[in-house]
Amino acid sequence: MRRLPSLNGLRAFEAAARHGSFTAAAAELHVSQAAVSRMVKLLEERLGFALFDRRANALVLTERGRALRPALTEAFDGIARRVEQVSAMRAGPVLTVGMGATVAVRWLIPRLSGFHIDHPEIEVRIATGGAGAPMNDDWTCAVLLGDGQWPGYEAERLFSSSLQPVCAPRLAAELRRPADLAGATLLHVSHWGEDWPRWLAAAGVADPAAASGAVSGARGLSFGSYAMALQAAIDGVGVALAPRFYSLDDLAAGRLVPPFGPAVPMVHSWYLVYRASRREDAGLTPFRDWLHALSAGME
Repeated sequence: MRRLPSLNGLRAFEAAARHGSFTAAAAELHVSQAAVSRMVKLLEERLGFALFDRRANALVLTERGRALRPALTEAFDGIARRVEQVSAMRAGPVLTVGMGATVAVRWLIPRLSGFHIDHPEIEVRIATGGAGAPMNDDWTCAVLLGDGQWPGYEAERLFSSSLQPVCAPRLAAELRRPADLAGATLLHVSHWGEDWPRWLAAAGVADPAAASGAVSGARGLSFGSYAMALQAAIDGVGVALAPRFYSLDDLAAGRLVPPFGPAVPMVHSWYLVYRASRREDAGLTPFRDWLHALSAGME
């Protein structure tokens, strides 16, 4: 039979020790400062020794308090994690897929209903990160842009894409050739600064660096993601340059049009990345097959 002190007292002490304050502990536990002080005092009386050295403007752990606090923090953290895990338990498998927000919003999510119809027993959770983000320990797999080299992980190539300028139809009517971009607003993606110079060079625009600079000054706008740049293009703000597969649905619906070529191949491809130990996961196996079928013919 366990002989434990009051759990409320232990919680009050651990919170106060972690914050160094009865007031902050009270805010975390949703009780009054006086209640925390009283619970800690009762705990000290039960243990037979002081846990805090109470000074005028400070709350200092005693030697015994310092020895007790780490074990309590670890125990309460473990309880919280286990409760969360049990709460998330369900009959079917859970598949957590990590990917960049733009890939999720502009390509995968609009097509995800097809997978759900075929596999309603699998709970799919989409977790977003940067397109080149490393694998998160909580992810079952990820769709990442790269060269296929992620040490310690399996990587299956899905598809590549090409950079293609797109804009609203009314703006496209004013553009006849790439040189006309000098009078248009180019929509840049801040962390893909080489996109426009590469495309302009491939399009044969003389001195592409200068041309890019000319239109990226007063008549240029910069965005934090392709998704934002494409939305600006749909709204008629300017011409976006993005991987073509991000625009598939908008091109099909006529919200965006390519004013002219060429489409410039991207250097890297998108891969399905996962740990070898996950290969036979009940959720990953059908998702991997579906993803490869979805990716077929995209290049």
